Amino acid sequence: MTGYPNLLSPLDFGFLTLPNRAVMGSMHTGLEETGDWNRVAAFYAERALGGAGIIVTGGIAPNREGAVFPKAAALCTAGEVTGHRSVTRRVHDCGGRIAMQILHAGRYAYGENCVAPSAIKSPISPFTPRELDAEGIEKQISDIADTAARAREAGYDGIEIMASEGYFLNQFLVRRTNRRTDAWGGSYENRMRLPLQVLRRCRSSTGADFLIIFRLSLIDLVEEGSNWDEVTKLARAVENAGADIINTGIGWHEARIPTIATSVPRRAFAWVTKKLMGTVGIPVIASNRVNSPEVAEEIIAEGCCDLVSMARPFLADAEFIAKATRGHAKSIVPCIACNQACLDHTFAGKISTCLVNPRACHEESLRYDPAPVPKRIAVVGAGPAGLATALVSAMRGHKVELFEKADRIGGQLNMARRIPGKEEFHGLVEWYETMLTELGITLRLATNPEINQLSTYDEIIIATGVKPRTPEIAGQESANVLNYAELLGGDAEAGRRVAIIGAGGIGFDVAEFLVSDGRNAGDIDAWLTEWGVADPEQHRGGLHPSGALPGQPLRQVTLLQRKPTRPGKGLGKTTGWIHRGKLRMKQVEMLSGVDYRRIDNDGVHITLAGNGASPRLIAADTIIICAGQVPERSLAERLQQAGHRPYLIGGAVEAKELDAKRAIDQGSRLAAEL
Repeated sequence: MTGYPNLLSPLDFGFLTLPNRAVMGSMHTGLEETGDWNRVAAFYAERALGGAGIIVTGGIAPNREGAVFPKAAALCTAGEVTGHRSVTRRVHDCGGRIAMQILHAGRYAYGENCVAPSAIKSPISPFTPRELDAEGIEKQISDIADTAARAREAGYDGIEIMASEGYFLNQFLVRRTNRRTDAWGGSYENRMRLPLQVLRRCRSSTGADFLIIFRLSLIDLVEEGSNWDEVTKLARAVENAGADIINTGIGWHEARIPTIATSVPRRAFAWVTKKLMGTVGIPVIASNRVNSPEVAEEIIAEGCCDLVSMARPFLADAEFIAKATRGHAKSIVPCIACNQACLDHTFAGKISTCLVNPRACHEESLRYDPAPVPKRIAVVGAGPAGLATALVSAMRGHKVELFEKADRIGGQLNMARRIPGKEEFHGLVEWYETMLTELGITLRLATNPEINQLSTYDEIIIATGVKPRTPEIAGQESANVLNYAELLGGDAEAGRRVAIIGAGGIGFDVAEFLVSDGRNAGDIDAWLTEWGVADPEQHRGGLHPSGALPGQPLRQVTLLQRKPTRPGKGLGKTTGWIHRGKLRMKQVEMLSGVDYRRIDNDGVHITLAGNGASPRLIAADTIIICAGQVPERSLAERLQQAGHRPYLIGGAVEAKELDAKRAIDQGSRLAAEL
């Protein structure tokens, strides 16, 4: 008997049976845009082998004006069917099922020819859309329906109609973006005409024995968004119009409330989906921040949903469901919802991958094949770079010994997991502990290996990481000065008034650590209150009229940086705004263009650029240095002097913030070649 009876139970639609309730949700990976359909097929096929109940592709445009960006993947012509067919064939050969998401971006389209219900520019796009006339609306409906027919021709098992997250169909639903006074605007009955027409025409073009998922925004999280009466009215109409499943959409892309980042508690929005259960008679999918089989099982068992969409967890581990089925859930690589290698890559125009799984989207070029000649390998440093190297080396058949000077593994990850909102890092370190044992890696904690000890190995990998950099400020040796490692390592406490020198990623993490105590970690109600999320049955769009209610900060914190640019400018593209917003809510003062004069018992004496060089005292009981890092490579240098040629990876090569993504990628790629 499986430990996940609800998650792993089949779902029969008559013409199609899903083997379990796990949906690999749609993600923009950039793979379809490469035109390398073998690469696309390899990505999806690996997830099909891994047991996903059904896979939903990244968004595929029905026409050029609806494409997310000018060269986005599309299925507009018969000639484009061939590439898609190679993907569906591979997935089916692996025993999988796959649906194609049809995504019309509307005013979110990053191009001058974008169209929308009204000519209202999105706050996240520089282009004002062209308002569609009646003929233009008919063209969009026809193009989407034709694309649905081509999807069936290409061998897909179904489609997902994207009508949430603020995209085209969602834009017709709300007055925020639909100011029309004709038959497509005004009353809600008129505003929901277009999504329903699209659904009916898609059903007509594909036939009854073809799965149609309708992704419906259950909580918009924007002003003038839908209320709950409108949501349920649309849901019932969608069922009547022929949809087989309703998928949950959470928040528009322009909403200023996080919905999928690691600081969002697990299953934070399952309660919204539960509100819809019983309102319709077709299955409902829950989504957002479900990253373990335990949580997926829990929300299905509680009646929150019939299926669970887990997108990025399948980036982290293609075998997510297969491992859960075998009873090996502890070996599932955990998605930490960091956004660093998936969404940040997407918005930077790069191919997505995964911080904890660099093979994601690189299945054919990064392979962990058995080593032709097994070696004895010493890895020094059990931070993310060393751990990745050790694990991949052992997977390939090498005999690995891992040395760590501390009394536990994790390195810089142990500091990250102390930051409120980064609790997922606990699971990542626990996963590494599990895999070290599972792969038979010899672990030597509290050990600094000597050169003569290391000289007996075939390969030596130095992953000794970084150490804090000192910024050379007069008075920095004062007793009231700490570096970030001392604070986050638990070796020291901060006072009530704190000045932080350095406003990069570490500075922001330290600020969040200081203003929040983390006692509400995972508390969904507390998080919803903090960000001003309300029940859409009570408040339109799910926004509380009082706005965010973050509570009082634990300390008075000032964040300082030398650069004249906005503090936090270099943070992640898709998460930086969350960190900046959180600190503003906690009344953190952020100053840039700072010239540090000296530190003394009163605090930090500075002058500010553009302020006439007037001196200012930042009164502080504690000053924390977050001024970057330098590589720790003393062991590597001694080995080189002794005639050895060790490999250097991670922070030992280049100290650039605390970059776990780069460290894990480097370690994995090196181990794949050894």
